[in-house]
Amino acid sequence: MSSMTRVFKNRIFNYSSISVAILSALSATSVTAEELDSIAIPTANIERITVTGRSFNDYKAGTASGAMRGDIDLMDTPQSVNVIPSFVTDEQLATNLSEVLVNDSSVTGGSEKWNRQVFSIRGFELSSGSGYLINGQQQWSHYVQPIETLQQVEVLKGPSSMLYGQSGPGGLINMVTKKPTYDTQFELGFDTDEHGSTRYLLDGSGSLNEDQTIRYRTVLVKQDTQYWREYQDGSNQERDRWLGYINLEFDITDDLMLSLKYDHTQDKTGIDTGGWLDSSGDLIGGKDIIWDQPWAFTDNTITNMGADIVYHISDDWQVKAGYNDQQFNRQRLDSSPQYSENALTDGYTVKPFDRYDDWQHKTSYVDFVGNFSTGDFDHQFLIGANMLDYYYGQLRVKGAAVPVAPGETIANPNLDYNNDPDGKYESSYKHYGFYIQDLMTINEQWKVLAGVRYDEQKKEGDGNNSYAVSPKFGVIYSPTDNGSIYVNYSKSFTPQGIVNDPDDVNFRTNLDPEYGDQYEIGTKWELFNDSLLLTAAVFDITVSNVTVTEDLVNPIPDGNQTITTQSGEQRHQGFEMGAQGQVSDKWFVTSSMMYLDAEYITPAGDQDHLDGKTPIDAPEWSANIWTRYEMTDDLALNFGAIYVGERFANTDNTISKDGYVRYDMGAAYTMDVMGSDVSVRLNVKNLFDTDYLAGGGHKDVTVGEGRHFSLALQANF
Repeated sequence: MSSMTRVFKNRIFNYSSISVAILSALSATSVTAEELDSIAIPTANIERITVTGRSFNDYKAGTASGAMRGDIDLMDTPQSVNVIPSFVTDEQLATNLSEVLVNDSSVTGGSEKWNRQVFSIRGFELSSGSGYLINGQQQWSHYVQPIETLQQVEVLKGPSSMLYGQSGPGGLINMVTKKPTYDTQFELGFDTDEHGSTRYLLDGSGSLNEDQTIRYRTVLVKQDTQYWREYQDGSNQERDRWLGYINLEFDITDDLMLSLKYDHTQDKTGIDTGGWLDSSGDLIGGKDIIWDQPWAFTDNTITNMGADIVYHISDDWQVKAGYNDQQFNRQRLDSSPQYSENALTDGYTVKPFDRYDDWQHKTSYVDFVGNFSTGDFDHQFLIGANMLDYYYGQLRVKGAAVPVAPGETIANPNLDYNNDPDGKYESSYKHYGFYIQDLMTINEQWKVLAGVRYDEQKKEGDGNNSYAVSPKFGVIYSPTDNGSIYVNYSKSFTPQGIVNDPDDVNFRTNLDPEYGDQYEIGTKWELFNDSLLLTAAVFDITVSNVTVTEDLVNPIPDGNQTITTQSGEQRHQGFEMGAQGQVSDKWFVTSSMMYLDAEYITPAGDQDHLDGKTPIDAPEWSANIWTRYEMTDDLALNFGAIYVGERFANTDNTISKDGYVRYDMGAAYTMDVMGSDVSVRLNVKNLFDTDYLAGGGHKDVTVGEGRHFSLALQANF
């Protein structure tokens, strides 16, 4: 246990390119699929999940539980939603959420410093506290999410405040965890790469009694990662991660099911805040160099304990309730390198500190869901409430600024843990929401969605409370059984918390909520015997009271570096297209593209230098495609391409990052070994060794890795 941890606990607790990519993403729609036999699946009050190898269409999902707080068909959802199944990301050998979300072009990655990942949807950055859901409940996502526990990832686009309260204007990420199965199954997995990284996985599930009324699902992961970038003493950043997950289901009666979940993550890694860009947008010192010191690290410990209960009152009505308690402790011993364009010649400065963070996220909900009719109208009805109890505590010990000579490192400064003039900082609030939603079927062609929510957020002590009413309205027109056209209007409500950067002029200042409005029109079509889903949407989102953090024109050497303010608007307009599913007997595809026009709109005389500027990491064009072609029953080939257009790396739009196309390939061979399916997979990421810059600003840009080889073995019993 570190000194900082002991102190905290003792004190009682923190052009051609685009053409290739877009045409690739859309070409799949011209292929004819063979007719597939339908499979009859028995149903019961309690959902029964049976896994018997690969399903007939692994690339296409029919529902997204987070979009409507229930398993409503995507064709009946008047909203743009993309579901990324785990089968696709397993093919890609994804190891983190960033590698999952590259499958949706509306999602762009941001900085990956401090062993966390930042994302934007439709150009709006997601908040760590309100932008991520696990099984429909908000989670504090200030760390790299454990994707090995996930069944699918749902990208819910546009405001979702009507159902979830705190929600950014771009959308939400809902992560759906793996469920227990009735029949016994085990998966053993191992993967490695050219750097010597390893990951071991055990995924087991089944019934614990003969009647199959008690079932389990457990996942265990051990991962050691060796990164390719280097500290200035020649060493590499490393990561050590353990994960344990268990989900138990109990059929208490035929109509009542209780689910208990527990997961624990221990994740320690060296710090790489990313590359520095000069005023021309070039990497200072090249793509390999890490400016942080090799002794700097983050150590995250996250525990989630939760329970859900489903009671079927009748064939048409059910009540669902759940609770989750998330404890997130982090130690961050940071060298905090200070950006300098002349770092290679004159050196730079580090401002070391050690910090302990304690986050506690407690969430609960209760939903009544039912189907009924009034006259000729059918209703899918929802009424419910949810709550979030948030606490944050921080201890921080600072050291003196230390100069670092070009190409050298400094020793760990051994901070004085008895010198803590600021003491413990604490912040907490409670958030309550009540909502009602009705999806009305008028006739075979028309459906109407109407809903409203009331939110109240109360902060302890300072009286800075927030209130909001968030309506949502949608209309679906289905000209045929396999197609729909929809329009919707929705609002977002995003509380902003405090400014938590000690180098900011407005450090620990309470920020007011941001409010947004979205208008969207879209269409969805299921083709080739419903095996391929095509989607398209046009959107217009405006957010008021926008929070902007900018670099000071004249920063103080040992003091303030940035300033965070709120004013004006941010308007994002664009369109999206997607294809997902089976396009021939042996060919599967998932692809998408987005055009985005994003800009700040500020009042004259009030930060008017930002008027018309584009936010960081909001490309005008982006596209992706990933495909599988089954050469034989045992051999499958994969091909993928990702295009991200030019983006700005600072709010003043004086520094930009070039657009790029990255190509990936893979192959998998499956064989029978003593009655078990064993597969071998080889993937090559960035096949043509393209140099590119991913997310992040000019002081913390993520540098794209060159050609990268991964090898995986998997056995299913």
